Amino acid sequence: MPRLFRLRRLALPLVLATGMGTAALASEHDCRVPMADWQPIAAVNALMQKRGLTVRRIKIDDGCYEVKARDAKGNRVELRLDPGTLRVLEPERQDDD
Repeated sequence: MPRLFRLRRLALPLVLATGMGTAALASEHDCRVPMADWQPIAAVNALMQKRGLTVRRIKIDDGCYEVKARDAKGNRVELRLDPGTLRVLEPERQDDD
């Protein structure tokens, strides 16, 4: 019985450490740009037009711009942008609907 108790005592810290590692990975895609350094929404719209996309929605998620748009063929496109540089942080996701 004492051995089982020791195993249980070790299990909790391992589970917590694993969860903390997952949270750290999830926060890699967060943007940490001060609001004073953000590009305006108009610049996001201009960039999307330059890429040939029609913007449907721009929102802020985890401190980043998240853009939902449609390409010339009408496919849905989702982009996540750094608000300071407007660099694409995640590859485009397209849904053929």
